[in-house]
Amino acid sequence: MADTASQLLLGSGLTVVSHPLMYVKMLVQVGHEPLPPTLGRNIFGRQVYQLPGFFAYAKHIIRIDGKRGLFKGLTPRLCAGAVGTVVHSKVLQCYQNQNQMEESGSKQKENPCLEFVIKETTQEMVARSAATVITHPFHVITLRCMVQFIGRETKYDGVFTSIVTIYREEGVLGFFAGLIPRLLGDVFSLWICNMVAYLLNKYALENEAMGEMKSYSQAVTGFLASMLTYPFVLVSNLMAVNDCGLAGGCLPYAPVYSSWTNCWSQLSKEGNMNRGNSLFFRKVPAGKSYVYEQKRFY
Repeated sequence: MADTASQLLLGSGLTVVSHPLMYVKMLVQVGHEPLPPTLGRNIFGRQVYQLPGFFAYAKHIIRIDGKRGLFKGLTPRLCAGAVGTVVHSKVLQCYQNQNQMEESGSKQKENPCLEFVIKETTQEMVARSAATVITHPFHVITLRCMVQFIGRETKYDGVFTSIVTIYREEGVLGFFAGLIPRLLGDVFSLWICNMVAYLLNKYALENEAMGEMKSYSQAVTGFLASMLTYPFVLVSNLMAVNDCGLAGGCLPYAPVYSSWTNCWSQLSKEGNMNRGNSLFFRKVPAGKSYVYEQKRFY
């Protein structure tokens, strides 16, 4: 119980600190570019036109909505984090109660076999998936609160009023918009991370001299896995706000997708599968001109 409480406090703190970053990322993901590109230099010193990064974008939001404006959608996101942490810990606790680890289990974790890694990853996958499904309605509300910045709407103001609005306009399925690609991204990321870390620790870092590197392998593989599965995150977020009655998710500002696979196909054709992946050093896409008056790429 104390462990879960500490996770809740730590998670809530990290959520508050990281919320402005997620807010800006979401607006970039839906294609909202309110500021013109500027002439800068890349890491090689060459002059290139760059889109505004996180700090310039955040200043733009502050000029319009003040500092509090950077925290739109924070309440439902905190709810999602709290509920997700409890569900995740409860599911893992059930697995631990069903499969009591033997005393040799602690030794096995130092050099785990493939069967142990698969079993542990499967249990973690179930726990994460359960938390994702239960908290997805809060995730949808969070994203829609953020996207309201584009059209200056107030449709999704509070958690309870947002729940009523979604249920009235879209029914139960509206709470799970974008769930499938989000689940797929989480599952693929988890398996890629754990399996690559296992292979690195077993074959590439098996020497004693490389023992210290094993503690970092999980973090490195986690970063690589998140890069590979980022398109799932992008598609999920776009589907969560797609055709929801907000300017950022409807025509003429944004296209209306018939399904998440259609969204994936369109983004792939446009070369936008990594849109929003980086909030710094954002180079203007090649072959596209930026029309500042319309705040869109063509």
